[in-house]
Amino acid sequence: MTDARNNRFATRLRSALLAGLMTVAFALPAAALADADRWVIDPDHFAVGFLVDHAGYAKVMGMFLEAEGEFTFDPDSGELEGGFFVVQTDSVFTNHAERDDHLRNEDFLHVEAYPEMRFTATRYQPTGENTGRLSGGLELLGETRTIHLDVTINKVGRYPFPLGGLFGRPYVLGASMRGSFNRSDFGMTYGLTRDIVGDEVELIIEFEAQRQ
Repeated sequence: MTDARNNRFATRLRSALLAGLMTVAFALPAAALADADRWVIDPDHFAVGFLVDHAGYAKVMGMFLEAEGEFTFDPDSGELEGGFFVVQTDSVFTNHAERDDHLRNEDFLHVEAYPEMRFTATRYQPTGENTGRLSGGLELLGETRTIHLDVTINKVGRYPFPLGGLFGRPYVLGASMRGSFNRSDFGMTYGLTRDIVGDEVELIIEFEAQRQ
C-alpha cells in the first residue's frame, strides 16, 4: 500500500471512529456523561439567616456571611446520599456592631473556641413533588443535636448565563429551607431566665448549588 493510500485509509478510519464516538455520546443521557449527583453550593448564592426573639418586643434578624457546603442528591428520585454545610461563626451579622461582638463572645457563639457551626445531613424524605424534610446533626458549641429542615426545591435546570467566567452555563439546583432549634440544647442559655433573649432560633436558608 502506497503512502498516499495509507494516509487516506488513516483519515477515513479516524473519521469513522470520531463519528462512532459522537453517536454514542449523543445517545447517552446527560447523567451518564457527568457526575450528575454531586452538587456544590455556590457561596455567592448561599444565605444562612436566623430570627431570635428579643424580650418579646420583636425578633432580631441576623445572618452568617461566610458559609459553604455540598451534597450528593438525585432530584428525580429524591435520594440523598449525604451532604453538609459549614458556617464560620465569626461571620455573624445583625447590622449592630456591639450586638455582633456580644454574639461572638462566650455568652453565645464563643467563636474563638468554636469557629465553625456544621450541619451534616443524614436523611431526606420527600413530602411532595418539590418538597421534603431534611434531617441531620447540627454541631454547635461542641454539642451535636438532630434538627429537621423543611425543604422546597425551587428549580433545577441549566442556568440562564455563565457563572464566574465559566465556559458554558452550569446545571443548578435552587432550594429554600426552614427550620428551628432551641439554643439551650447546645448549652447557650444567656438571657433565658429573664426572658431577654428567646430560646428558639428560627433558621432561614436559601441556596443555589451547581452540579459537578
